[in-house]
Amino acid sequence: MRSLLIATNNPDKFREISALLSDLPFHLFKMEDFPQLSAVEEDRATIEGNAAKKALETARAADLLCLADDTGLFIDALGGEPGVFAARWAGEGCTYRDNRLKALQQMSGVSDRAASFRTVVALAAPDGIIGCEEGRVQGIITTQERGQRGFGYDAVFEVSGTSLTYAEMSDSDKNTLSHRALAILAIRPLLERILSLR
Repeated sequence: MRSLLIATNNPDKFREISALLSDLPFHLFKMEDFPQLSAVEEDRATIEGNAAKKALETARAADLLCLADDTGLFIDALGGEPGVFAARWAGEGCTYRDNRLKALQQMSGVSDRAASFRTVVALAAPDGIIGCEEGRVQGIITTQERGQRGFGYDAVFEVSGTSLTYAEMSDSDKNTLSHRALAILAIRPLLERILSLR
């Protein structure tokens, strides 16, 4: 069985990604399986740059095939903020809820509530990047938190074409509609090709 390291220290992201890849015959490793690895500094200006950097540096350090992602929330009325800084928008050490409350506060009284969630997934081997794919979902920022499921901004992002936030969806429904699911779906042909080369 081929090995694939998921380059995230976020247990919620790992759970989502592993569910999306559960039908492929990879042995999935977590970052905690490699305690000698240090976290990659996400210092690129784009989510594409961060995903590629994490995938390649982690693949080289672990000497394994590696999948990494980076996600941004882009709110139209805020000029695309928080964008690439979505995970730490409310400051270093902030919680998911701190970020959600900042989004609601920044959008207070704003009528144009359009936003997009974007995830870029990068696949790398120790000798280089194999490919990158993006998943993008349009939606709106709600006026209050809705739903008890999910993580991150899920409770304040209503998905276009539904009346639901991600936090109001079941895991299985979210995994058919999410930006991360779309990115994983787009990169699956590369993973399947790697499996076929055994």
